[in-house]
Amino acid sequence: MATQIRKAAVTATARHRETLVATMEEAVVAYDRGRYSDAARGAKLVADEAPGVQAVRELAGLAAYRSGRWRDAVRHLEALSALGDGTDHVPALMDSYRALGRRARVSEQWSELRRRSPGADILAEARMVAAGTLADGGDLTGAIALLAGSGAAKALRNPADRHLRQWYALGDLYERAGDMPRARELFGRVARADPEAYDASERLEGLGPERPRRSRRQRPVAKERPGPVTRGRSGPEH
Repeated sequence: MATQIRKAAVTATARHRETLVATMEEAVVAYDRGRYSDAARGAKLVADEAPGVQAVRELAGLAAYRSGRWRDAVRHLEALSALGDGTDHVPALMDSYRALGRRARVSEQWSELRRRSPGADILAEARMVAAGTLADGGDLTGAIALLAGSGAAKALRNPADRHLRQWYALGDLYERAGDMPRARELFGRVARADPEAYDASERLEGLGPERPRRSRRQRPVAKERPGPVTRGRSGPEH
């Protein structure tokens, strides 16, 4: 990356090129340590003078995304897309568009990504963003169908991290749709697989104890049955 920065900053003096390299090295360290705002600022300075370096654009975009600078994230990640055919950054780009309320762009990116046949982790991450965007627009049925139809609801003995994330996302959608038994089942899977994963244990506890199923032979004493109770909640942060 240092060599690419030196070559890209052709109009800069030799001393200034080394300053750009040092700034980028500091941005990388900041990103690795979770100081995303610092990383975004440093990477942006380098990207402004070496806009054609893919690694610079990627770090600038991901650091902006991690620090909630959605417009900067879109600018850098769109530029990264124009520089190469990689797909690792696409879920972050989609989620940035989602945060900006640009649902049509999320749908376009999702359709394009599926045609490119990315890896399983990238596809799962992007699918969760696409489903969350549908839910943002009030289409909970469509969001659930998108995730559940891809096999995200399938129980696995040794789930990977992407499976836990999909179970959690699907559990959240079911809870928002008022399907508490399925929400409880999915949050329970996450909590059993990894008790520290996200806030699945707290979400499961918040749903309350599972009600025992009434035997078909039992009849209620009351003449009228109460209707189903649903409770909505805001969507999870991606």
